Amino acid sequence: MNKKFYITTPIYYVNDKPHIGSAYTTIAADVLARYHRMIGDRTFFLTGTDEHGAKIEKTARKAGQEPKKFVDELAAKFELAWDELNISNDNFIRTTDKKHVSAAQKALEYLYEKKYIYKGQYTGLYCVGCEQYKTAKDLVNGKCPDHGTEPEKMKEECYMFKLSAFQSKLFDLIKKDKLLISPVERKNEVISFLEKNKLEDISASRKNVKWGITLPWDKEHTTYVWIEAFLNYLTGLGWSGENKTPSPLEGEGWGEVWPPDVQLMSKDILRVHATIWPALLLAIDLSLPKQIFVHGFFLVDGQKMSKSLGNVISPEDLIKKYGVDGARYLLMSATPFGHDGDVSWKKFDEKYNADLANGIGNLSARSITLAEKTQNSKLKTQNNNSPAARGSAEQVKFKNEVSKAWKEFIKNLNNLEIDRALFYINFQMKYLDNYITENKPWELIKKKDEKVGIIMYNILEGLRQIAWMLWPFMPQTSEKIWEQLGLDVSQELAKNFKEATQWGGLKPGTKVKKGEVLFPRI
Repeated sequence: MNKKFYITTPIYYVNDKPHIGSAYTTIAADVLARYHRMIGDRTFFLTGTDEHGAKIEKTARKAGQEPKKFVDELAAKFELAWDELNISNDNFIRTTDKKHVSAAQKALEYLYEKKYIYKGQYTGLYCVGCEQYKTAKDLVNGKCPDHGTEPEKMKEECYMFKLSAFQSKLFDLIKKDKLLISPVERKNEVISFLEKNKLEDISASRKNVKWGITLPWDKEHTTYVWIEAFLNYLTGLGWSGENKTPSPLEGEGWGEVWPPDVQLMSKDILRVHATIWPALLLAIDLSLPKQIFVHGFFLVDGQKMSKSLGNVISPEDLIKKYGVDGARYLLMSATPFGHDGDVSWKKFDEKYNADLANGIGNLSARSITLAEKTQNSKLKTQNNNSPAARGSAEQVKFKNEVSKAWKEFIKNLNNLEIDRALFYINFQMKYLDNYITENKPWELIKKKDEKVGIIMYNILEGLRQIAWMLWPFMPQTSEKIWEQLGLDVSQELAKNFKEATQWGGLKPGTKVKKGEVLFPRI
């Protein structure tokens, strides 16, 4: 059976519509999921929405709606946004789903029976915006650094989760990379936090919040939103809430999927994912994720995105201006993956024109136009494995360059270096563009030189392979290129990785079909 690959995004909090931060995480997960499917891994990609808690209850009431109707509308906006961005998730989990609620209640009951959850009292600070408990050390001038608001002072009866019991275990697991946190500076951040702070038991329930999952043994309490929300990574696979590894997808051909191979998230939710989440898994006695990968934030011209500043960039805005694949490419290439990025409409315009209009758009149009001229001159393209080409130093060099590009592509995506993979794809495009310029096939066409057949085959087969490299990033663009190359898209996508990347996939003499301009200049 092929290797499995399970990737998750966070479930997004539905107090507002999707923004480019959530789009960035989701597109990155989609790129990695498509890549792993492409290389033949049994891939499962989960995303979804987090729909309980005090913040949603307050926002819904303020909007004059019942919480369930409010979250239904916003969850639909997330699903629509991901559909418009061509996201290929295998499941979209909602924490209001009946199966999730039932499984969460079972898991909580198990933790209560095992004494990991006990009745107590919480006294401290709580940020409604973060839905997180805060200490004085977390605040800047007495306010939450993320929301700029003073946290509420709380003193209430609640059930507590014994997070303190896992401090030394978590420290050891993270230090030894048994719970791998990347990039390394994020790992060091968590290690430093655990060295300097004592983990305290946290509230597992709220008595005064009605919009949540009721504790099965005490109907006056609802589950603290973070506790039940983490369980989505299990319930999204169909997990029933029992303390055993989920493998419900076996009957559907998935086999065992747990644990996650990669969990993507932004840096603001790292700490809870590096403490509460693995502590819950240890308490339930389930395997930990193999890797937590953390990316940074986007600034716009050096400033935080804010409605009051009028500098918010939405996924819809990007799609409207640059198209779906343009939006996907611009976000994935905006910054080294794992770091903060600074974006602006000016930067997006410049990159779109340089990389897409003048890059793959121009290369594709140039190649197809030359192929049409070759066909009209009744000159045939020839596979460079033909007797006329075999052994030629030029042909060997060309194939070696393609092979080298594939090695870099695979290495980069295996290492989650998404932006580096794009760099090498662009490098390969420039190589092919230079090959066209140096060989001047238009002059050979005029002379009716038979050598043009070999050169044109290299160009078109090189373009087919570049389209495969682009497919995880810009699937619609890849499919348009294959169509223009005269290929049947469904047959191309049915190929396994070896067939797709093997030189010679384009049959000599295949008639090209000039299509629309892929990326018109802005």
